[in-house]
Amino acid sequence: MAEKKVKVKTVNIKNKRASFDYLLLDKYTAGIVLTGTEIKSIRAGKASLVDTFCYIHNGEVWVKNMYVAEYSYGSYNNHAARRDRKLLLNRKEIRKLQQDMKSPGFTLVPTLLFLNEKGMAKLDIYLCRGKKEYDKRQTLKEKEDRREMDRKIKNY
Repeated sequence: MAEKKVKVKTVNIKNKRASFDYLLLDKYTAGIVLTGTEIKSIRAGKASLVDTFCYIHNGEVWVKNMYVAEYSYGSYNNHAARRDRKLLLNRKEIRKLQQDMKSPGFTLVPTLLFLNEKGMAKLDIYLCRGKKEYDKRQTLKEKEDRREMDRKIKNY
């Protein structure tokens, strides 16, 4: 029997501020519970992770404030753009996250929304600790130094 090859369009929606505002510690990849119009909008690349965060409620992980644009061809059964969406993780991972979140200063931040090889939407979330102002200045200085070194190597 011939196998059908499914061509999946790559979608990588990033939260660029996350690595600047937070110190990224542990990475988890979670599935997302979506409706039909939401996955169609994500496949079209119409989503954003700006100002999103995750929280744990009743042993379930939820992502809050994730923007998924309304599907243009969706009719009365279209979705709300900024509703809370449930994330799919193993019970063991959720328990570990709950333990880590008990200590002050830690939070869960989504960094990347992508489609896997099967065409399913996945979300990379990190356990993070917020950076202080001097840490952010240090990050900017390192970034500027790297750019300067690249510029010198290119001109050399």
